[in-house]
Amino acid sequence: MPSDREYMLEEEWLLVRHSGEIPEVALHASFHYLGADAEGPHLVLTPEEVACLQQAAVARYEEIILRDLDPGNRNRSLFRGVRRANHNWYRYVRFCERIPQSVETFQQAVAKALLEYLLLEQAELKAGTHQPSINCTTEALLTFALALGLVAASLPQGWEALCEPSPL
Repeated sequence: MPSDREYMLEEEWLLVRHSGEIPEVALHASFHYLGADAEGPHLVLTPEEVACLQQAAVARYEEIILRDLDPGNRNRSLFRGVRRANHNWYRYVRFCERIPQSVETFQQAVAKALLEYLLLEQAELKAGTHQPSINCTTEALLTFALALGLVAASLPQGWEALCEPSPL
């Protein structure tokens, strides 16, 4: 049977792991509740407990980034698109720098997902089987790709035509 402490930490882990679009906000809310909130348990978290909650935020960031690069989600209400994946990538990197944690392995997965998304988008638009879904400019997409370690030459030929026009 878990102790009260274990139960509270598990509850907060679940809240962070299944949080909304900015997992770091949920993480800090959990830290506040567990340690400083007048109605909270006033726990002093061990380094292992802190790391466990931080890993829940990392996992959530990774989940939402890949969700928004999954073409299978394009017609679902939870889909936010390449623009949001890009924003969340930068949040994820800054968060991982602070805790600290390497992003290299996940960076490769995101780069692969972005390339697959672009290739499928091109093929479906050419076949007329799907409407355009890239919701960012060429500049934003290229910046995202470069941040993922891709080079412009590795992007599919004509990828620029998939993007929204740049504002004047």
